[in-house]
Amino acid sequence: MPSTAHPRRWCSEANTMLGDIIASLEDPKAAMAIVAAFDDPALTARLTAAADASGRSPADIVGSAVRNFVDTASDDLWTQLIGLMNRAQDPSLAAMRAILEKTLSGR
Repeated sequence: MPSTAHPRRWCSEANTMLGDIIASLEDPKAAMAIVAAFDDPALTARLTAAADASGRSPADIVGSAVRNFVDTASDDLWTQLIGLMNRAQDPSLAAMRAILEKTLSGR
């Protein structure tokens, strides 16, 4: 019997893999392009507030938040992230957004 499972795309609409997006965060323009793609004024405002409070650029906050997640996230957090990516239309963008939401929420 043929599988009825829907194929999962583990990359964004532009065929960018999550690892490629993470690697691109060294470029401030790339980091801010990701934030712009969220089209979420509330998230952008929290990012700006965090940058202002720390004296760092928003792009630096994005890069350090993602690197910190990659370096320190528990297995449970990675499992949650993979589940979110599995359900998302744009898995890489959903992952980036989830990481920033978690970081900027202070939880």
